[in-house]
Amino acid sequence: MSTSESAAPPSTSANPWRRHLVSVRETRKGTLFALMAWVFAVYDFILFGTLLPALQADFTWSAATATGVATLISIGTAFVVLGVGPLVDRLGRRRGMLITVAGTALASGLTALTFNPAYLVAVRSLGGLGLAEQSVNTTYLNEIYAVSEDAAIKKRRGFVYSIVQGGWPLGTLLAAAFAAALLPVVGWRGCFLLATFPAIVILLLRRTLKETPQFQIASQLRSLVKQGRTDEARALAAEYHLESEPKAPLRQIFAPAARRNTIALSLAWIFNWFGIQVFSVLGTSVLVEAKGVDFASALGMFIVINIVAFTGYLFHGWTGDRFGRRNVIIVGWFVSAVAFTLMLTLTTGPVMTVVLYSLGMFFLVGPYAALLFLMGEAYDTDCRATGATFLGAMSQPGAIVAGIAVTALLAAGTSWSSAALWIGAGGILVSAVAMLGCRSVAVLEQVDPELVPAGAPAVATH
Repeated sequence: MSTSESAAPPSTSANPWRRHLVSVRETRKGTLFALMAWVFAVYDFILFGTLLPALQADFTWSAATATGVATLISIGTAFVVLGVGPLVDRLGRRRGMLITVAGTALASGLTALTFNPAYLVAVRSLGGLGLAEQSVNTTYLNEIYAVSEDAAIKKRRGFVYSIVQGGWPLGTLLAAAFAAALLPVVGWRGCFLLATFPAIVILLLRRTLKETPQFQIASQLRSLVKQGRTDEARALAAEYHLESEPKAPLRQIFAPAARRNTIALSLAWIFNWFGIQVFSVLGTSVLVEAKGVDFASALGMFIVINIVAFTGYLFHGWTGDRFGRRNVIIVGWFVSAVAFTLMLTLTTGPVMTVVLYSLGMFFLVGPYAALLFLMGEAYDTDCRATGATFLGAMSQPGAIVAGIAVTALLAAGTSWSSAALWIGAGGILVSAVAMLGCRSVAVLEQVDPELVPAGAPAVATH
């Protein structure tokens, strides 16, 4: 049921998608809810890494044991994330968004009851539902923006999406701020328990969202084919310039037209998450162990660092619209690798540590504003969620390998500083090189949503 590449766009008068335009109000409501959900999904995800030193002290784990637990959690998370994409392509974008938010609330609440490492690994693996939030958001917003009546968002959708994806540093900021304020009062268990309530509120709000028109048409086609009403399915597919025969989404993202980008983007995700795992998820550990900062000061530093990181999303979303998403991703990750290398190898005081760490995070996480939107643009309607979540799931093999490598180095007596340099900064550099293998993706003009079939790919690859 993928879009027919050879089909010419219909004339304005004949374009059926004009009957499915999404209002300005619905477009902006969907954007706001996506931002809120991503902020608290990240809050839950990062809160674990932020409070890991506190859990480590409470359970008297060694540094190697703590990073080993984090690695096992990454393995469980990877399996959960991989299952979300096909589920969303089958059940719908709206239901997928509800499932991911519910997963965030469940993971936070159950973490508060932790009593041993095995239990912790099991419940934190459910956090993969929250981590998949960004891919579901990408799918939903790409489709909504393609048929939106909101001309302002359509013209600057990369920048607007950068605000949504900016939920990563905002969620990280909240995790550090709440941990600093509440840890002495309610302990780490209380911090996780309180994290469930915002997710529950968002879950209730998201129930008011509407399904995307593209998925509704694709679902209608599948239903007609399943009922054996093939003539009706062909007529509907022809009207919307789609193919009526269903195809396996995973097979589609490895078809010749998409294979090169799928492989290049997968490698970029894997190696870049070496850096994310070290400098974002385990950021407080880097500051405490590698730079000799006490835990309370590390939390304060991390707040400042992630305020700066949020502006990185806006910067890369804006520049991605103008200079090409692929280009700004490559440059950003090269700069990030250099900044973290300097921070770890130079003898720096607190101020320069914060400056270099902030610069590294600005160019590490900021390019994800361009990367996530590029991923959503690169696939057809009936495999878009699968493609986006498959690539997002590649973060977890990166986290797993990084965790194993850091754990092995620490167990062998290597300093945290050296481990973070070779695994974290080195991985970021390799991810920038991997992005060189990705084809440039040029966004088609969609000033008038009636002029381009909304089910068609939003990009032309060259």
